[in-house]
Amino acid sequence: MRTYNLDLTPLFRSSVGFDHVGQKLDSAFNAEVPSYPPYNIEKLDDDEYRVTMAVAGFGVSDINVTQTSNSLVVKGAQDKGDAKTDYLHRGIATRTFERQFDLADHVNVTHANLANGLLVIDLKREVPEELKPRKIEIAAATSSRTIDHEKQAA
Repeated sequence: MRTYNLDLTPLFRSSVGFDHVGQKLDSAFNAEVPSYPPYNIEKLDDDEYRVTMAVAGFGVSDINVTQTSNSLVVKGAQDKGDAKTDYLHRGIATRTFERQFDLADHVNVTHANLANGLLVIDLKREVPEELKPRKIEIAAATSSRTIDHEKQAA
């Protein structure tokens, strides 16, 4: 496994509060990323995304999808039950998993669906109106305020 040491100091010379970006990049380059279950991330529109995970063998009651402020966590665990099955070949993985996705600000889960072994999670960026850029009107200067030069000289 390669380790990368990134020096992002030049990028932060004219920015404030972005120190967490360096930490995210460092952890992304140096972290062990699990490969199970496989997933896709799609960009559907400028503010809409979809995460699709292949979770064959898992039912709705076996999967837990949780969103915190900037994180989406998908956990899967099957109830093994009392049935002991004698497999000749077991190619469908049913092991417990936990997959975490970092979400940008104001990205929220809008819908989750499980069908045909695929868990589909739709996400949308919804920036509140008060945080969207707004045009500030500039008032024109009025000449109603004049300076009496004679009073100032006295």
